Amino acid sequence: MRAAWYFATFVSVWGACVFASPQQTDRPPVLSVTTDLVTLAITVVNRDGTFVEGLRPEHFNVFDNGERTPIEFFSSEDLPATIGLVIDSSGSMRDKREQVTAAATAFAALSHPLDELFTINFNERVWPGLPPAVEFTADRDQLRVALAGAPAQGMSAVYDAVDRALAYLEHGTRDRKALIVVSDGGDNASAHSLDQILQRARRSTAIVYAVTIFDRDDHDARPRILKRLARDTGGEAFTPRGASEVVQSFEQIARELRSGYTIGIQPPDRIDGNFRSIRVVADAGDGRTLVARTRAGYYAGR
Repeated sequence: MRAAWYFATFVSVWGACVFASPQQTDRPPVLSVTTDLVTLAITVVNRDGTFVEGLRPEHFNVFDNGERTPIEFFSSEDLPATIGLVIDSSGSMRDKREQVTAAATAFAALSHPLDELFTINFNERVWPGLPPAVEFTADRDQLRVALAGAPAQGMSAVYDAVDRALAYLEHGTRDRKALIVVSDGGDNASAHSLDQILQRARRSTAIVYAVTIFDRDDHDARPRILKRLARDTGGEAFTPRGASEVVQSFEQIARELRSGYTIGIQPPDRIDGNFRSIRVVADAGDGRTLVARTRAGYYAGR
């Protein structure tokens, strides 16, 4: 919960910009802030699914356990992120790896130039795709090599891979964090359970996106599992039917990560460690039907 609770860096920069006046330019502004904020990454779309930009704080209402709560911090900046690509390398993905590699490369081309990217590959075991000396990369060629070099064989441990990737995210230096899980959702080799992964994802600030690729006659595929993981973290699940739709899914994720909002709210004085639900309502005041998507909630404890 480190990134969820300590947001002093964002608040310090914001506060310095707001409170420093032109008459004070002869000396650097000093702002001392002690705060514990719950940060929410929010995506707003209209009824056609188009991203809605240009909204201001007054266009949002945040409900914490059903009670409206004030917005303490707001940003609509295009900020860099730490992003993990969790790629299924089991036998069921053997004829789909070229599609995934091409789509992930297209994603990197649309990403923020300061994004920190990494890959996690998995079949019945889990391993990082980048060389041992490289923790993160923004190099498209290096990312392509990391994706294309994994053989597609064996069973599937998608829960273990998500757990490993969530832990890896904590090494990133960006406040915004996301995972893109590419799999059919089937798991037959993990030491972790689905409930454990859902709990860990809820305690993380990461948004999880799922690109579920599977054959319609594959009875071992579990697309609903990845859809639930995405929904609980404020992400989205895609079920592309061909190579072009795989690329489109990745491109939409890239645009979404660069078109969202960040809101900070103050948690209640009493923190008991229980899960608190979050709901965000967006209303631009012009009659448009808007949908604000964010994580399902947070744990009120450190």
